[in-house]
Amino acid sequence: RTRTHTHTAMKPILLHGHERSLTSIKYNTEGDLLFSTSKDNSPCVWFSHNGEMLGTFEGHNGAIWRCDPDFRSEHLLTGSADNTCKIWSIDRGSCVQTIPTKSAVRAVGWSYDAEQLFMVTDKTMGQKSELRIFSKKQALQEPEAAPQLTIQSPAAAKITCALWGPLDDTIITGHENGMLCRWDAKTGQELGRTESDHSDKINDMQMSKDLTMFITASKDQRAKLFDSQDLTHLKTYKHDRPVNSASISSLKDHIVMGGGQEAMSVTTTSAKAGKFDARFCHLVFEQELGRVKDHFGPINTVAFHPDGRSYSSGGEDGYIRVHVFDPTYFEFEFET
Repeated sequence: RTRTHTHTAMKPILLHGHERSLTSIKYNTEGDLLFSTSKDNSPCVWFSHNGEMLGTFEGHNGAIWRCDPDFRSEHLLTGSADNTCKIWSIDRGSCVQTIPTKSAVRAVGWSYDAEQLFMVTDKTMGQKSELRIFSKKQALQEPEAAPQLTIQSPAAAKITCALWGPLDDTIITGHENGMLCRWDAKTGQELGRTESDHSDKINDMQMSKDLTMFITASKDQRAKLFDSQDLTHLKTYKHDRPVNSASISSLKDHIVMGGGQEAMSVTTTSAKAGKFDARFCHLVFEQELGRVKDHFGPINTVAFHPDGRSYSSGGEDGYIRVHVFDPTYFEFEFET
């Protein structure tokens, strides 16, 4: 027996610092800062507890697809459609290095020890989709030097997102055709792949706090849970619209996923028909637990706070909504 629980008392904090639709949001390790990127050219940083804007990072000339703060909150990585990956000083808000590429940068990520970084280049303008790994020292001193490792996307399937695996010894990539690959981060050797679990583009991947699992969000209207060691498929969470982003709670056995009708089709239907709500499902039993309706367009990115007591979502409408869970969320028990 299952019971769907609807949160009615939660009042979100609305953050409006972007002129165009959100592309990613990311908490730092402690969860006191929230970083956001959008299709405008200025990443923002906010205090997560009250929504106050700390500032923006000025320097890009195109849409910014991904960002990632390192675990000490010293440096921020951003990847942009202006064919650059930039490293920023978080406390000063200034750009400390620009790594040029020949196509847009779709994904970026710091290793957990913050001594290495990767970036993923787009398959456009005659360029191949590649994952490039740099040491932090090399990136800061010689931005135009060759990366210490380059991994070509297999079978002409563009890489759309990527994650560092546990212990920084592997990297997991998600692809345009729904494929997942696992790579040795030192040699570039492919350690495994799965091609049948998703049938369409993987939009987002996020790790669990203990790094044992990760969740994928796909255009095939599914979010799926995988083992980070061997890509074993564990669970499936169903949606009836493309899923743009999904995140795993560190506090309860819950996941949240956001999506909705594709942005190009939004004007042809009502908000109700577009399914622009964040959906919560049970991590183990896959059952839907509740929905939060707020955005006036597709949800492009979601993230649980590291303490699991709140979550944020960024939408096509240009707003970030920070939801702090009310007491009924913590009292709710799933009945099987």
